[in-house]
Amino acid sequence: MFTPGLWQMLIVGLIVLLLFGTRLPSVMRSLGEGITEFKKGMKGNDSDPNTRIEDHRD
Repeated sequence: MFTPGLWQMLIVGLIVLLLFGTRLPSVMRSLGEGITEFKKGMKGNDSDPNTRIEDHRD
């Protein structure tokens, strides 16, 4: 079976960086936020930032 070596991984990384270099920071930021939200959900945290806040003005 084919196992990629160091040089193959570096070449693929360079190609990915050239193709997606401008969008890569935003993609990684979104991935990090998703992982953070997933961990919060796994903890069972009841504070959901997307829930509607009721306004109790008189």
